[in-house]
Amino acid sequence: MSRIWLGIDLGGTKTAAMLESDDRQVLARSKMRTEGHEGADSTLERMVAMLGEMCAEAGVDRNELAGVGIGCPGPLDLVGGLVLDSPNLGWGDFPLRERLAEALHCPVLLVNDVDAGVYGEYARGAAKGARCVLGAFPGTGVGGGCVYEGRLLRGRRASALELGHIQVVPNGPLCGCGRRGCLEAVAGRLAIAAQLATAAYRGDAPTIRELAGTDIGMIRSSVIRRAIEAGDTIVEEIVRIAAHNLGRGLASVINILNPDTVVLGGGLVEALPQLYLDEVQAGVAEQAMQAMLEELHICASQLGDDAAMIGVIELVRRDTAAGK
Repeated sequence: MSRIWLGIDLGGTKTAAMLESDDRQVLARSKMRTEGHEGADSTLERMVAMLGEMCAEAGVDRNELAGVGIGCPGPLDLVGGLVLDSPNLGWGDFPLRERLAEALHCPVLLVNDVDAGVYGEYARGAAKGARCVLGAFPGTGVGGGCVYEGRLLRGRRASALELGHIQVVPNGPLCGCGRRGCLEAVAGRLAIAAQLATAAYRGDAPTIRELAGTDIGMIRSSVIRRAIEAGDTIVEEIVRIAAHNLGRGLASVINILNPDTVVLGGGLVEALPQLYLDEVQAGVAEQAMQAMLEELHICASQLGDDAAMIGVIELVRRDTAAGK
């Protein structure tokens, strides 16, 4: 019997899914609003229904499903398969792996969403074949992950590489974690948007003001790109400083792990790839040891929104083949 594999990228606002054949051909794709506030049970039911629709679209039997990988925002208990306390979803101690496995009658692997994206780039994207891959995904915060000799670097029960909470500015801006000067507080999209809203209010960023006003939630990556293209110099300056700080923060991790590849992903990088590559490389060069730079390649994600789905599919395939 032929086998099919499902990758799910569960986000706070939307959930995306990809169905693949055993020879890695995409059979179907789907998206839905997560509506996490309606409760975990409701979201689970809608995910299962979405899979049924995808199988019907692809003309395959759901019984052919060999495994499901799901990338999920943390914090997670990876051993127990639990979503512990996700502010983006509003769930607490939900046994997502067990419940999804019961509903679909196949193995399910729960993975941190950023780890999944980094593994996807390692398996089939910009970091294919690398020995040590460090991934950095500046979004609302700054997510990170590492694949070392084919394995995700993680803790005993949870994911590792909380890049967003490396201190880069002593006594700097207050971070959501309660500490000051974290990378997330100076390089995350929320931090950038807050500065841009202030600039728009003062009249220094007219394109931001026209497209989004001073509403931080409306200052998205596409709006930032359009403002830079329109010549709002203060916008470009703010983003360049944030990207440079991202590079300086990454340098500390590079000095520890000595990766051969750093992959940058997320909406801001997709919107402004060259700006981010230039400034991150400059920031890394300032702080990283010269010996760590000789074999280092810094690049943008190739897989975009597919990275996490591809990553979890490859991970569940690997674990199923190993009998886990």
